[in-house]
Amino acid sequence: MRRVRFVSATAVCSLAIGAITLASQIPAPARPQVPAPAKPQVPVPAKPQVPSPAVPQAPAPAKPQVPAPAAPGGASPPTPAQPAAAAVSAADRTALQAAIDRLGKLEYKTRVEASASLRRAPAAVVVPMLVEAARRHPDGYVRFRALVLLSGFNDPNTAGVFLEALGDENDRLREVAYAFVEDHPQPALVPRLLDALDREQAEFVRPALIRAIAAHGADPKVQAVLKREVMRGVDFFRSAVIEALGAHKAVYALDELSRIAQLEGPLQDDAVRAIGQIGDKRALPTLVAVQRQGSRELQPTIAAAICGLGSNCDGHARFIRESLVFAAQNIGYQELARAAAMALADLSAIGRAEALPALFELGMPANDPVRAPIALATGQAVMRNPGQLLALVPTLPRQGATLLLRDAFDMLEEDYAEERFFATVRRQYWESAPDAPGRAAAQVLITALEF
Repeated sequence: MRRVRFVSATAVCSLAIGAITLASQIPAPARPQVPAPAKPQVPVPAKPQVPSPAVPQAPAPAKPQVPAPAAPGGASPPTPAQPAAAAVSAADRTALQAAIDRLGKLEYKTRVEASASLRRAPAAVVVPMLVEAARRHPDGYVRFRALVLLSGFNDPNTAGVFLEALGDENDRLREVAYAFVEDHPQPALVPRLLDALDREQAEFVRPALIRAIAAHGADPKVQAVLKREVMRGVDFFRSAVIEALGAHKAVYALDELSRIAQLEGPLQDDAVRAIGQIGDKRALPTLVAVQRQGSRELQPTIAAAICGLGSNCDGHARFIRESLVFAAQNIGYQELARAAAMALADLSAIGRAEALPALFELGMPANDPVRAPIALATGQAVMRNPGQLLALVPTLPRQGATLLLRDAFDMLEEDYAEERFFATVRRQYWESAPDAPGRAAAQVLITALEF
């Protein structure tokens, strides 16, 4: 499970009010019909037929406005850090140290501006300063943010400070260190990671450790441990194991995931998603069985998973989009909206070109409570594949897209993943020609997200 910030009481009240309104004001025959899920094409006698969706196709969206690459008001927008080092005076070093100190300030704007100034500083100067801050700054939050910022410079000489943080008392530093190891697997670290699993119980650190372990899935000891962990313990940590197995395509755990997917409960949708991410066609009969018995809210997740296995993707993608349209237009279906939005994010992750545009099309005009799950899914989709967003930005209305992305990044609490996303966008900026669409798209994101 990823960490997000929701106003849960508001969402609950919205659900309750919506349900009462539907029950009291809308007679049963006129109740809107939830679109029927598409069925997979399975070459077995029990194959269900593919029904036509119950919800009509949404009208084609109006032609989007193409934003100009310049910043609003004609002002020159900020640019990413120059890749080449430059001479830095003592005064400049003092200013950089002051920016590092401001990483721990309470004011959000102050922290954002400090981070942006450090990203734009010459790497040869600021990287050693960030390493020192990550190791010895008296403010624990500054140490954490310094380590996060280091991850965006892609400097191989900084690997040591990340590995040192694996044993740090600061929970936040350990979380970032495990995320770094997930991105940079080292088989020699497996014994140390497995040993940490026996004592790491911090709520938001253990999932990062599990993902780091899953990144070493070729090791038989890792396979045995994760197959054990996915079947025991509290649901929160089991969910983290399921997510890690899916993200790292753990075919070795397919039997365990299939068993969990067939059990109703809070882990069922996680297991279905993981099976879709693994993409092994042997799991198709399991998904068909779950689809026949699954709840309405589970159907979009199943549809995305079946598409992940390569079966009837067009029909399932159409059903998922129609489900989100239905949930957005009818009060009281936030759970369906959440499932459909996340299913579109999963489709985007496997390269379905229509998925990310649909999230923007439906999310930009949406209001809470349905806007929140769409924004969250959009954020997760673009962080998985920044290239898709960079290609899409020139076709989107700038203001609407900017607001949706800001909502997404405000809800996500994945500092390391966000920093890696920012680094990818900055790299796109500098690798593109000055007049290339990719550079203009990167500049729009840099300005909009203030990095």
